[in-house]
Amino acid sequence: MRARSGADRGAGGGGTGSEGRLPGLRERKRLQTYRHVSETAIALFLARGFDAVPVAEIAAVAGVSKPTLFRYFPTKEDLALHRFADHEDEAARVVTEARAEHRAPVAALAAHFRTGLDRRDPVTGLNDAPAVLAYHRLLYGTPALLARLHAHTHRSETALARALAGPSTPGGPLAPDADHPPLPHRLAAAQLVAVHRVLAMENWRRIADGATADALHPTAAHEAEEGFAALAAALGER
Repeated sequence: MRARSGADRGAGGGGTGSEGRLPGLRERKRLQTYRHVSETAIALFLARGFDAVPVAEIAAVAGVSKPTLFRYFPTKEDLALHRFADHEDEAARVVTEARAEHRAPVAALAAHFRTGLDRRDPVTGLNDAPAVLAYHRLLYGTPALLARLHAHTHRSETALARALAGPSTPGGPLAPDADHPPLPHRLAAAQLVAVHRVLAMENWRRIADGATADALHPTAAHEAEEGFAALAAALGER
């Protein structure tokens, strides 16, 4: 759930296309519009509150029509949550890459989270930049955004469960359905997503109470190591 202070990621969370290709001009323009409209909306939400800003005003300030806005963002809530949508398949990508390199999935996710802590990635909660904290207050203080965030979390869990299941024989007993991977992998994915969420929320809570990211880093790193290690043991990962 990365809440970056600027528009530094595009739709889908990637600056490159499939197979590492750079996006073409049309795609770059699309991503630029996507970021511009969302960041315009977030700035207005932060200034006046989510419920006080109509979609028509966002479109006017961003310099796009309402139909164009809704082509990029089907709901008003999506305007504020693109920073989370960018990360829906991040854990799944980490696991897929780990499998290709014969690394254990939970250990790979733990290392990924630790790297995020080291660089103060807002997705870990360990970021005390005023703009990031203001965004967190907006999100967690707005029931409509929290409800919409649940859908993002569900899609992230599903993508991670498919990655944990790995390749399978089409039609075989463990062949993962697009929306319903095997239950054991869905349970494991839910636990992994929960560990990430709880660690990030605890970091954010402490920073909101006055801690600095630098001072909190050793504690956050230790708790992340313990949390992922306990889950690895519970899931039988060696």
